[in-house]
Amino acid sequence: MNHITQNINELRLHIPPHIKIVAVSKTKTVPEIREAIEAGQLIFGENKVQELTGKYERIPEALWHFIGHLQTNKIKYIAPFVQMIQSVDSFRVLEEIDRQAGKFNRIVDCLLQIHIAREETKFGLSEHEAIDLLENPEVLGFKHIRLCGLMGMATFTDNMETVREEFRGLAGFFQYLREKYFSDDVSFRELSMGMSDDYRIAIEEGATIVRIGSLIFGKRMYIQ
Repeated sequence: MNHITQNINELRLHIPPHIKIVAVSKTKTVPEIREAIEAGQLIFGENKVQELTGKYERIPEALWHFIGHLQTNKIKYIAPFVQMIQSVDSFRVLEEIDRQAGKFNRIVDCLLQIHIAREETKFGLSEHEAIDLLENPEVLGFKHIRLCGLMGMATFTDNMETVREEFRGLAGFFQYLREKYFSDDVSFRELSMGMSDDYRIAIEEGATIVRIGSLIFGKRMYIQ
């Protein structure tokens, strides 16, 4: 059994079946991704548009999530096929996703990325900005996006209590938004948080999606 298959089988022992695993496949090769598919992994996450489109052309059967910062001028390249965009961090991005997806008569699932980390370098909406976005009447007119929940990235730290606090705060905000804005919408149910180092804490705090890279593919980097 190859190491990727072993890693996926091991991971499934620790992650409940109702939790979606996004295999972070950035920098990974097509054969590595295919091995993961053969092991039963279906969802893959990429953070660069050019790399994602190249992989989609060779592996169209995978379910592709975009998980990185997304520039509006790049949305047109992934709109024809991307299953979910987890990193919506502005009204302009959401508006352009709706416009481009409309050209293909598609509905693209989206998560609002909320800034929860202490580092200033991470992208994301503040809670106030997220509320302003949801209260923008133009959003109600979008026909080609589906708001499915929130995504957040915790502070890069060894202090797991800080990470837990940030995940707990995001989960609380998720519940607040769901009750206030989506009480009649079953689509708003996803909370994407947690990666290889902190996914267990994320699950304990309510994650429904975890983004796992090195625990599946290992730490070896592929230089293109």
